[in-house]
Amino acid sequence: MVTETSSSDIPKHVAVIMDGNGRWARARGLPRREGHRAGAESVREAVEACKELGIGYLTLYAFSSENWNRPRQEIEALMILLERFLKEKTPEMHKQNVRLHAIGRLDSLPDRCRNELRRAIEATSGNDGLNLILALSYGAREEITDAAKAIAEDVAAGRLTPDEIDRELFASYLYTSAFPDPDLLIRTSGELRLSNFLLWQISYAEIVITKKFWPDFRKADLHAAVEEYTSRQRRFGAI
Repeated sequence: MVTETSSSDIPKHVAVIMDGNGRWARARGLPRREGHRAGAESVREAVEACKELGIGYLTLYAFSSENWNRPRQEIEALMILLERFLKEKTPEMHKQNVRLHAIGRLDSLPDRCRNELRRAIEATSGNDGLNLILALSYGAREEITDAAKAIAEDVAAGRLTPDEIDRELFASYLYTSAFPDPDLLIRTSGELRLSNFLLWQISYAEIVITKKFWPDFRKADLHAAVEEYTSRQRRFGAI
């Protein structure tokens, strides 16, 4: 639990690579879909912890662009779980003043998931508490490619000149243009890689790795990650 920490020390934006669902299930002799189902409870715990700490933004890596290469049955199970999660949790999010967002190539999602996602986003659009951002069909390289294409189109159309392109302008073309960059990136399961997640945005984020699989991640674990974050000195390239 974070104690004796001023609100200015708390990260404004926490991003999480939710890893280890499959290995959690395999260790228990269960099908992989049970690991994904158990991970939904950890989402609730993370949301509650962020609300307790006053964190404004929580981005969860829910489904990557590479995940489309998984077996068809697992993808179908994940899409059913996503649809069910949105149906069941939207009233709860609204009650808790959580505003839902989504980033990624959302057109790749099945129609039923995309429609349920749109309804959930609209239903919580008036909330002004925690911003919960689901990265779905998301890949950072795809995001950067899409931004570069959009900029090139605007240059070709005469709406933009090459001299106007700088870091701030490029960032405004990313999926995350409405959100601050993450201050803290958490990855579960002990893996030491970024997995094509928010590569532009986490340039100066602090990274905390926990060996726990995502279904075992609880509020205390997020509090501990924030505690570690507050103990570090962020230099942003300076001395």
